[in-house]
Parts: sequence; C-alpha cells; structure tokens
Amino acid sequence: MPITTCIFDAYGTLFDVSAAARQAASDPAFPALADRWQDVASHWRLKQLQYTWLRAVAGAHADFWEVTQNGLDWALDANGLNGDAALRQRLLDLYWELSAYPEVPAMLAALRAAGQRTAILSNGSPAMLDGAVRSAGIGPLLDDILSVESVGVFKPAAAVYDLVGQRFGCARDAVLFVSSNGWDAGCATGYGFRTAWVNRAGEPPDRLPWTPAHTVPDLTAIPDLVRG
Repeated sequence: MPITTCIFDAYGTLFDVSAAARQAASDPAFPALADRWQDVASHWRLKQLQYTWLRAVAGAHADFWEVTQNGLDWALDANGLNGDAALRQRLLDLYWELSAYPEVPAMLAALRAAGQRTAILSNGSPAMLDGAVRSAGIGPLLDDILSVESVGVFKPAAAVYDLVGQRFGCARDAVLFVSSNGWDAGCATGYGFRTAWVNRAGEPPDRLPWTPAHTVPDLTAIPDLVRG
C-alpha cells in the first residue's frame, strides 16, 4: 500500500529542544549557564521523557507543560542552578518559541507537493504545539496537529497512535511515522506504521521488540522515503 499520510513527532523531530538552553546561555544575564547549558538541555529532555513514561504507567496523567516544568526543575537542581528563578522563567519562555530544524519547511513543502497529508502527533499540549508551530511558521504545511491530551495518556500508548487513523481514516501501513525518539519509532513499528527514526545524535538503537524501518540523520530524506 502506498504511503498517503506522513506523521511527525514534534519535540526533537521538527523542533530543536536544545534551542531554549542554547539561546539562554548566550544571554549575559545568565553567566552560570554558559558552560552548563548542554548538560541542562540534556537533563531537561531526559527527565521530561522519563516523567511521561512514569505518569503513563502510574495512571497519573498531567499535561506536557507541567511535565516540562518538572523536568526543567530537576535539570536545574542537578546542575546547581535551582535557585535562579529568572533563569527558570527565561528557559520556560523560550520553550514556547523553539525553532524548527533548518530542513523542516522544505521537507514539508515537498511532501505536500507530492500529495501527502502531513500532521504532528505529539505529547505536547495543544497550546504548546500551537505556539511552536506559529513560531516556526509551518502551520500552512500541516493538515493537523494531534495532541495526546485528547486521550489523556502519553506515547507510546496505542491510544495515541490510534488518533492518526481516527483523524485521517487511513490504514496503518499507509502512514509514515517519523520521530527522533528511537523508542517512539520502534513502538510505532509495532503498532503497524511504517517508520523512520531521525537519529541526529548517532545513538545506538533501543533494545525493543521492534525496530524502525528506516534510520536517517535528519529530515531531508523523508520525501524520498515516501516516493519509495
């Protein structure tokens, strides 16, 4: 079956999750972040993801904005910066304005020109995703923005992946699901989607029962994967 619908994870896939810490580190108002921003960004992202998994397993859902703040608080504490309220607020403000990776607009435009339907499927709350899409200027290149908030559980719960078929009425194997998270792409493979893992950091694959169908270093190859 040909691919008709391309679905993208948001954070780390379309939007650069390190951008907030990197940008704040260049501000002379926050000199303590200058040599620690990479650790802060890495810890923030790791705890953000871990908290989604723990909340899903425990049945203790909270929206992604709360989880994002919890992750940041842990990251600042781990790096000796938890007393800096101004830095915390600046990082949170910047997270609403994350930049898209450079190849994103052209990639989405190529998919749309090829007749593909395009959408985001993300753990992000609707307000967060709307803000990021507006900031990146990619709204006209998307058919929809799907958030886990409509089902109240985070990925990789099957109820989240179900949102794609409910919205687009497509078979699972007509979907190319694209994520920078190896576990997300792997679980989506198990669900029945065709998948591509955007492995920007050159990480080893996750040890799961399923592996992504494709592994790419960035998003530039996605239109070629659709054309087959």
